[in-house]
Amino acid sequence: MRYFIELAYKGTNYHGWQYQPNASSVQETLNKALSLLLKNEIDIVGAGRTDTGVHAKQMFAHFDYDSAIEVEPLVKKLNSFLPKDIVIFNIIKVADEAHARFDATKRTYEYHIHTAKDAFESDDSWFVTAPLDLDKMNEACQLLFKYNDFECFSKTNTDVRTFNCVIFEAHWKQSGNTIVFTIAADRFLRNMVRAIVGTMINIGTGKINVTDFEKIIESKDRNEAGFSVPAHGLYLTQIEYKYLK
Repeated sequence: MRYFIELAYKGTNYHGWQYQPNASSVQETLNKALSLLLKNEIDIVGAGRTDTGVHAKQMFAHFDYDSAIEVEPLVKKLNSFLPKDIVIFNIIKVADEAHARFDATKRTYEYHIHTAKDAFESDDSWFVTAPLDLDKMNEACQLLFKYNDFECFSKTNTDVRTFNCVIFEAHWKQSGNTIVFTIAADRFLRNMVRAIVGTMINIGTGKINVTDFEKIIESKDRNEAGFSVPAHGLYLTQIEYKYLK
């Protein structure tokens, strides 16, 4: 039987989602907890890979188990057993062929910036002191809908077959001292959101203009794009599936 597990985590203490032999990861932590509680070797498959320090307000993963699971007791046991920075919301029985990664139809990320020093935001948001022109940055967002190939924002030397992504949503919004960039797509490339944000910061500070931004996309060259912003401001906020409503 195949099960989806819905969870959230704060990525500060983890070297990303993906298992790594010499570092703590969210996947490894969950594998150990599930294996112990279900008394079986469990190997979960995530909906994607978040980098070191990146957070997830909603993540899905799947695993296989031979017997029916009593969901509420297992969720309660997992939340008692797991560290405080990983929370389990639900476990859902799905079709045997369901896949947490390949069946996802939409993923949404947020990048959080704060513009005034804040002792409580330092681990969860990036502090930016330079004034940002959000109108220009939102103008640049509109260009993302014109293109599908985002190789210029991808980490180099990745094993992907295509750099094509369909962007559904992209915008900047400010409330007081907080600025949030929201972007949704069918898929994302490694480091893509952080590179887009870094490039748009360069627009917001006047280092480049919107026309330059379009030329960067058309160049398909990571060296032409801006810097990668720090990981601790990035959140995976939602993953959608046709069969989960």
